Amino acid sequence: MVVSMKKWLAGVALGCCAWQAHAAVDAQAVVETYADIAHAAYQDSHVTAQALDRAIDALLAQPSAQTLAAARAAWIAARVPYMQTEAYRFSNPIVDDWEGGVNAWPLDEGLIDYVDASYGTVSDANDYYVVNVIAHPELQVGGKTIDASRIDAELLRGTLHEIGGNEANVATGYHAIEFLLWGQDLNGTGPGAGNRPATDFDPANCTGGNCERRAQYLKAVSSLLLDDLQDMTQNWAPGGEARRAVQDKPANEALAGMLHGLGSLSYGELAGERMKLGLMLHDPEEEHDCFSDNTHNAHYYDQLGIRNVYTGSYRRVDGSDVSGPSLSDLVKEKDAGLDTEMRERLDASIARLQAIRERADAGEHYDQLIASGNAEGNALVQAAIDALVVQTRSIERVVSALALGAADFEGSDSLDSPEAVFQ
Repeated sequence: MVVSMKKWLAGVALGCCAWQAHAAVDAQAVVETYADIAHAAYQDSHVTAQALDRAIDALLAQPSAQTLAAARAAWIAARVPYMQTEAYRFSNPIVDDWEGGVNAWPLDEGLIDYVDASYGTVSDANDYYVVNVIAHPELQVGGKTIDASRIDAELLRGTLHEIGGNEANVATGYHAIEFLLWGQDLNGTGPGAGNRPATDFDPANCTGGNCERRAQYLKAVSSLLLDDLQDMTQNWAPGGEARRAVQDKPANEALAGMLHGLGSLSYGELAGERMKLGLMLHDPEEEHDCFSDNTHNAHYYDQLGIRNVYTGSYRRVDGSDVSGPSLSDLVKEKDAGLDTEMRERLDASIARLQAIRERADAGEHYDQLIASGNAEGNALVQAAIDALVVQTRSIERVVSALALGAADFEGSDSLDSPEAVFQ
């Protein structure tokens, strides 16, 4: 069961003890490190998104296999710092409210562009399942007319994103760009990612139809991503709204929030929704970076972000480090053995997820690992899930050791009520 943020905050307020002012490690300094790492990671996300945008410009100026490959490589590079920010989602409403326009998944790609016949032509759950905005300057859905003649930020963010109240109608963010760069992955749980040709963006040699509108969409969604990441970078800069929100809380509440974010990403989101659910269903549609087959990296950098926050250290894309007083320092002061346990559990999860990355580097990607009948691959993914669950139990003990109230983390039916997944 997912614990609401209001309920969790109420538990913090009622159950937490005030942090001892005489502690050798200053809790407020730990909060400052947390904010410094957020600012650096979002800044890196913006910088790498700028590189992606430049690669997209090059692709659109001269569509070729080479410029498409460069844009894809820039997208993968842009995911590295961004995924390390996800530990900030679950206890920072400013981040959580914003994230849906930046990293929402899975998406019904027929909203955006052409799809294979196997995708189908109708969905009982989504009226916009195959409207294909790129092919239609005017949309007619349910008696409603939508002017889509100009593909810009207003159309994507103001009209199409989550249109009809359906979260699968993802029109913006990393995954919309991913779909446009790779196209559908039609390989199921077999080898291979999406294989969109560069000529889909070439009006002179157009494949897929509507190449100019496809280029407009790609440029518009890339520009939106830049704006979003710049906004969040400013939110965590000195004086920014997100930074002030954590700085202005009592220290015990801010620390509880940090750990709530770590536990929720570790358990309900990463171990549950992003890994266990797809493994149970053996469904490649449930993998995070499904068009590009980059899921092995997405999961790894999520976990690295969890470790960054606990240890108070982040390696920037330029190779420099941001570090300072940390949760680890506070725990070590209270219970050195628990801090050792926590660090070991974090490293164990890193190692399990690294094993999945190594398998991908050898040619067997995440969607293949979760395939029905792949006992060895399934076991590799399950081992990573198990490590994340064990890690979460240690995060719960950290919350208790620091006297921060109840450790109510976000859950997942795939872990908490597996039978419900098949109902």
